[in-house]
Amino acid sequence: MSYIYLIGAIIFEVFGTTCMKLSDGFSNILPSIGIFLFYGISFALFTIALKGIDVSIAYAIWAGMGTAMITAIGIFWFKEPATAVKMVSIMFVVIGVVGLNLNLGGH
Repeated sequence: MSYIYLIGAIIFEVFGTTCMKLSDGFSNILPSIGIFLFYGISFALFTIALKGIDVSIAYAIWAGMGTAMITAIGIFWFKEPATAVKMVSIMFVVIGVVGLNLNLGGH
């Protein structure tokens, strides 16, 4: 169940970060409110997830998957460039998260 909370935390963190972009420096009210709402929910879910997942693993998944998802949103929604360096870098982030999860056998 902890991983379900972690997935929720990641999704709401991505919503919050997307609202940061949409807020245009806090000049758009609804996305500005969304930042605090979505990050609050994300941190609450992340805190609950930590009851059953090591903090090092949970944070790596949260940060890595959030970064990969925000990169995809930036490319597809905000029309940011999808450079080769960006794609290779995101691939390394995902590989790192997978590698940390493969190391769970040391529990």
